[in-house]
Amino acid sequence: MFHAASSPVTSPRSPLSEKDQHHRPQDRRSERRDAFFDNAKYLAIVLVAVAHSWEPLKGDSRVLQAAYMVVYAFHMPAFIVISGFFSRSFDASPGKLRRLVTGIAVPYVVFETAYSLFKRYVDHSPGQELSLLDPYYLTWFLVALFIWRLTTPLWKIVRHPLPVALGVAALASVSPDIGDDLDLQRVLQFLPFFVLGLCLRPEHFRLVRRRSVRIAAVPVFAVALAFAWWAVPRMNGAWFYHRDAAQEMGAPWWAGPVMQLALFGCSLVLTACFLSWVPGRTLWCTALGAGTLYGYLLHGFLLKGADYRGWFDQAWLHRPLGEIAVSAAVAVAVTLLCTTPVQRVFRFAMEPRMEWAFKRDAAELAREREQAGERERREKVSA
Repeated sequence: MFHAASSPVTSPRSPLSEKDQHHRPQDRRSERRDAFFDNAKYLAIVLVAVAHSWEPLKGDSRVLQAAYMVVYAFHMPAFIVISGFFSRSFDASPGKLRRLVTGIAVPYVVFETAYSLFKRYVDHSPGQELSLLDPYYLTWFLVALFIWRLTTPLWKIVRHPLPVALGVAALASVSPDIGDDLDLQRVLQFLPFFVLGLCLRPEHFRLVRRRSVRIAAVPVFAVALAFAWWAVPRMNGAWFYHRDAAQEMGAPWWAGPVMQLALFGCSLVLTACFLSWVPGRTLWCTALGAGTLYGYLLHGFLLKGADYRGWFDQAWLHRPLGEIAVSAAVAVAVTLLCTTPVQRVFRFAMEPRMEWAFKRDAAELAREREQAGERERREKVSA
């Protein structure tokens, strides 16, 4: 998810946020980037896409269900933590608000409509509604990122933002009346990961990249897989989606806050282990980290199209070799969707400039007048 977000990332020393990079002049895109974060975003989006491809296959394999559970425990939390880290500079200034609209709100409208129409006509579902209040499939993350980033100035002034965010998530988990509008359950229950990202500093990421943490991550993931294999028939996997209140899953109300805290702790540990394995040097895939929003939003059409056409119903795909083949194919597909040619084709929807829609910033106009006056004075002197 994303992004999320899913847009170009600079070094953690840079004050620019992810979305800010989309709209900087081209000559500034060459600023030094931190390969670690680009690699982390690319690997996270591959895990997101591969886990989505397991959904129609996992029912026949307890091992695959266990792997699915482990991946779902940390892939979106990792993506959200990074999105929060690169949202620290958001200050609700006019320029940042414009980029929030063009980089998140507009893509949401475009892809929410596109996914709904895709289901209506490809899946032959004429009853599929077009509603901007009910995010379809992947688009919930754009709604969440919009709300999270818009509230960033508030989290900056709160004395203890992470405990407050955990409290909000816990209350959401016992509030079934929140409903499905804008997927607010997910927005609120995933909120602590975004706030955690806002609280982190570059040195925190350096801590998890130590050799000792990389070594410790091996038994941690082994234990997580073993526990997940044991939990498959005993635990409701919907807890990992964070989209329902406890009562909606047939659990007592007090299970909501307990599971929120337990899952937050587990997700945090697995996220740290995942980040410890992310290479910090420039690799062949590093540049793809700038296109993860494209891979995130576009891979859903491939998977949904395959599902609508019944391609996942083939028996051989439900065997180990078939599951491996699907995973590899989806990993390759989402990699291609993050490449520069795909970004050029879909930039009109992902990064529209929309200069016609906004007033010119007063400070920018003043700078232009000052520059024009300076040029005029130089011309007079030279004359």
